[in-house]
Amino acid sequence: MSTSPGLIAPPEGDVAARVRSALEAVFDAVAQTRADTAALLARVAGQGRGPATVDLAALRPGLHARLVRHELVSGVGFVAAPGLLSDVPAWLEWWQTGSSGDIRPLLLDLDPEHSAYSDYTHWDWFALPRDTGRRAVAGPYVDYLCSDEYSLTLSAPVHLEGHFAGVAAADVYLRHFEASVLPLLRALPTPAHLVNARGRVAASADPAHLAGSLTKGPDFAAVLERARVEVWHGLRLVPCDGIPLVLVLGR
Repeated sequence: MSTSPGLIAPPEGDVAARVRSALEAVFDAVAQTRADTAALLARVAGQGRGPATVDLAALRPGLHARLVRHELVSGVGFVAAPGLLSDVPAWLEWWQTGSSGDIRPLLLDLDPEHSAYSDYTHWDWFALPRDTGRRAVAGPYVDYLCSDEYSLTLSAPVHLEGHFAGVAAADVYLRHFEASVLPLLRALPTPAHLVNARGRVAASADPAHLAGSLTKGPDFAAVLERARVEVWHGLRLVPCDGIPLVLVLGR
């Protein structure tokens, strides 16, 4: 494998910038949730006690407002690290928009004796922010936990006194994301697709790379870390300027 830096040509640079713009609005919702949650946890810690599920109710007005305000966001909330809360082993303070436009909570059975979803710590939307300390784009995947929709989840770590406390996150239905970015990808002169740090295709105008599939390539996380255009085996790799997605352009 060999990589070399290059300059962003105007068409692909514009596409990367517009993808960034579309998802930064969602990451704004994640950042606001992260800030609210960190402040709440710090206040509770200042009272000399551990947080409980009842404390997280204070997040709800902000979560509801973000669902109304951000067009791409279908669900938003805070997912606690196991052991953070004093009254339950795991918890999602999660709200989402229903099919009729109503805002409703996600109610899950997280009892490890009965639920297949009790351990969410291995999923990319939780593990990537926990392990890297950075925000992440996970998916697309079928979101059996929240909606049964093909979705992307954007997330960022929340810390309490320097320790990982969980993630703030927001869901985007893939059909909504594709509607915003596919016209951009199709306008490029060569086949193009977007991949996340794991190499999973987030959207594609290239029939050789279907959305949701894993694509062969370099270490895309390292490409994002270097934050420059590179060439790998004739493919141009264009990081989306601060968003953890890489625009891949075919030969």
